[in-house]
Amino acid sequence: MIVSRTPLRISFVGGGSDLPSFYKLEPGAVIGTAINKYIYITVNRKFDSKIRASYSVTEIVDSVDELKHELIRESMRLMELDGGIEITSISDIPSAGTGLGSSSTYTVGLLNALYAYRGQHAGAERLGMEACHIEIERCSKPIGKQDQYFAAFGGLRYFQFNPDESVFSDPIIFNIQTKQKLQEHLMMFYTGITRSANEILHEQNANITSDDGKRSALRKMTQMAGELREALQRDNLEGFGEVLHQGWLEKRKLASGISNNRIDEWYEIARRHGAIGGKLLGAGGGGFLLLFAPPAKQPEILGALPNLKPMEFRFESQGSKIIYVEEND
Repeated sequence: MIVSRTPLRISFVGGGSDLPSFYKLEPGAVIGTAINKYIYITVNRKFDSKIRASYSVTEIVDSVDELKHELIRESMRLMELDGGIEITSISDIPSAGTGLGSSSTYTVGLLNALYAYRGQHAGAERLGMEACHIEIERCSKPIGKQDQYFAAFGGLRYFQFNPDESVFSDPIIFNIQTKQKLQEHLMMFYTGITRSANEILHEQNANITSDDGKRSALRKMTQMAGELREALQRDNLEGFGEVLHQGWLEKRKLASGISNNRIDEWYEIARRHGAIGGKLLGAGGGGFLLLFAPPAKQPEILGALPNLKPMEFRFESQGSKIIYVEEND
């Protein structure tokens, strides 16, 4: 039996510039971090030749081609595995529509576990690249690359997405006290709204291709990612919340479904009660709301948002890893 553990992620600024409709013409960039919320994947040899895949439902099939779960099906095809295997998963948070990159985290963790099942080690670069290949090319999902690479590498990082499909990964190296202070200033709330990102991302991709104003907004967000990296490297948190705020204002321009009246109201209430900046995580439309606020103001913000569920989290320095191996005789 193999068990992998793979972190979810939050992105601070630059999301959307990791879509091919943008980075194919000019480099995109995202800064964010893995967090200590995980998806666990178990892979075990099955006593017969069937495939058992258990997630929100359970499939028991005779061959890979019969699998309905496309991420499992395409991962097994890529790994040239067929039959006599059992795959299960557990997530620390709701597994879809939350904006924390769960689909890509699942894919990275599954690939890592399948490589270990075959007795092989896969590095972070390979896991990120192959997860992108499965989701974007094989499954035709209208998504970007950041989620796969954050899940594979872990840590607080700056990723640059290049027109030649290469991805540059740079860890943000800064003072441990600054890192602690940053964590203390961040709050995260579950809105209770889950949504499929596909419709928003389809519109966003179309807008980026056809609208220079949308492309300009993403260009500004890419620049903000670089500025935020430089500020952290100088141990300067003074402008962090304002960059989040300005990035959110730019992101809202990209597609109609990114925000709505309820989300705007929650965000403005948080700002009135002391939050400096924030954003919806992921494609938008629901999921988790991230806020940057002085610790002294956070109890007031909590009281002002009684309908939202707060979630404590910490930064996670490691990416996908194998946490358990037991060889079957």
